[in-house]
Amino acid sequence: MQIVYDKEGHPVCYNVYGEFQNTELYNRAFADEGDRMRFLRSRIQFLERSIRKLDFGAGGINTIFQVSDLKNSPEFRITTKQAFQILQDNYPEIVAKQVFINVTWWYLAFYKMICPFLTQRIKSKFVFTGPTRSAETLFKYIVPEQVPTQYSGLSVDFCECSLEFTIDDPVTEITVKSATKQSVEIILNEKCSLIWELCVVGWEVSYCAEFVPKHGYTVLIQKTKKIATNDEPIVSDSFTVSDLGKILLTIDNSTSKKKKLLYRFKVVPHKYYVDSNKIYLLDLLDL
Repeated sequence: MQIVYDKEGHPVCYNVYGEFQNTELYNRAFADEGDRMRFLRSRIQFLERSIRKLDFGAGGINTIFQVSDLKNSPEFRITTKQAFQILQDNYPEIVAKQVFINVTWWYLAFYKMICPFLTQRIKSKFVFTGPTRSAETLFKYIVPEQVPTQYSGLSVDFCECSLEFTIDDPVTEITVKSATKQSVEIILNEKCSLIWELCVVGWEVSYCAEFVPKHGYTVLIQKTKKIATNDEPIVSDSFTVSDLGKILLTIDNSTSKKKKLLYRFKVVPHKYYVDSNKIYLLDLLDL
């Protein structure tokens, strides 16, 4: 798996605790003090391996950016308190920022209880956000192309829905106002194939795609469809054109809240043929 970085160049580590909602797995990890300590040791060992990859030379990046996903996470207050204490006592300068996403009410209540026992230095590194603002918070620190699709980003290391894009392909962000339509207009000045992918944070919008040639009738690529929150992480598609014109990707936000649209695209010359997310060389065959 390729290492991803935040906007300041710190390597990003994701910790996902929702798997522990499985009762059997939870009991194996946290049944008693011995199990909890073994779990903590495994996390510390992982942290130590991550530290060895940092650059402690002059001007090097020597801290990491941690994201803890608490979605569907059970309560493990004792282990959390112990983890905070170990971090504060032994690794106070290793973590540049600790972002907690999908935070539940019990976690915030617990944090308020232990907050007086944490140093101001440690507390300044913590960021807490609930489910509705998790993606928005991550995008403050990490560009969308390096955020996993499960958090409304477009990182292909976490999704096989597109093989054409990598984390090096930049993403454009657009705010779609409430009760409005927003179209992305891609001008095509040559015969080519266009590949694109997009997502809307939180979805609950309608999406359609069409090709408008300079001469002739509009071609409907994707008829209007409603996309709910959990329907699909991203939309990935392609279209081959034999005439000059433009492609319109339209988002209809009929909700009362503004939405964030993320998209990127590639233009493939006509010597290639695009089909089902694969690119085939056609030896300059004239289409």
